[in-house]
Amino acid sequence: MKKILTMFMPVLAAFILFTIPVSAHVTVKPESSSTGAWETYTIKVPVEKDIPTTKVALKMPEGVEFSMYEPVPGWTIATEKDQDGKVTTVTWTAGGEGLKAGEFAQFSFIGKNSDQAGEAAWDAYQYYKDGSIVEWTGDKDSDLPHSITTIVQGDAVDDHHGGDVEKEESKKATEAVETEDTNKLPLTLAVIALILSLAAVIITIIRKK
Repeated sequence: MKKILTMFMPVLAAFILFTIPVSAHVTVKPESSSTGAWETYTIKVPVEKDIPTTKVALKMPEGVEFSMYEPVPGWTIATEKDQDGKVTTVTWTAGGEGLKAGEFAQFSFIGKNSDQAGEAAWDAYQYYKDGSIVEWTGDKDSDLPHSITTIVQGDAVDDHHGGDVEKEESKKATEAVETEDTNKLPLTLAVIALILSLAAVIITIIRKK
């Protein structure tokens, strides 16, 4: 058995190594949203080198309007705008050493989706302390793919809460049903107990006869 394990351990290790999905990509979530919605987007930045990441820049896709962002301690944010005042690029810069190997950071912001269904491609640029830049701008099959959010046809949302309003209403409806079912439980148990009691009395009478 020991010899068999010794023979197969390298094979097993190689299998595990090549079946683990590569996750050291700069990604933007969610992967899908609806037209006209005010969506909360999150860019996740992992460090893929032994050198700290000090900055990341994200291009706004055509049709997505940058609105506001969530501040992250230790990081500053800057935006670039076109001649019409529309934000075209958002850049997060570390105030200290930046992200070290084995670390990642997430930056969230709100954007208003286009009223037209389609795909929003997020081109990102990851800056390292040595001056190197990794451009996440390729298609999904490339070594450096950019994230894509599929914008599907849906009802436009008029406030920054987006789909949270519908989720909250659904949650309230579910809670109401659960409460109603809970209230019915004592009555059901009481009826069952009464039936069992009557059955016991009847059996006792029959046995005495």
